[in-house]
Amino acid sequence: MSALKDSDVPLLPRGVRLREDAARGGWVLLAPERVLTLDPIAVAVLRELDGERDFAAITAALAAAYAAPQEVIAKDARAFLEDLMDKRMVEVAP
Repeated sequence: MSALKDSDVPLLPRGVRLREDAARGGWVLLAPERVLTLDPIAVAVLRELDGERDFAAITAALAAAYAAPQEVIAKDARAFLEDLMDKRMVEVAP
């Protein structure tokens, strides 16, 4: 299992895209030969991945946007992104 640190900069690797899927009525994460249907929380987290901000800055922005404790958001977002890292749908910038 991949470990995501606060100083890591997560991003969507080449070939992986976040797209709205009108046919399914929601958002999906597209990767070669794979499609993941996303809930609104997953979409909010993935929209923050810009390849420039580190994980701590991303969770701070989410905490401010949703008026929630950053440590709670960080715990849930870390688990979600680490799962996607294991599936090679998210990576950490070098």
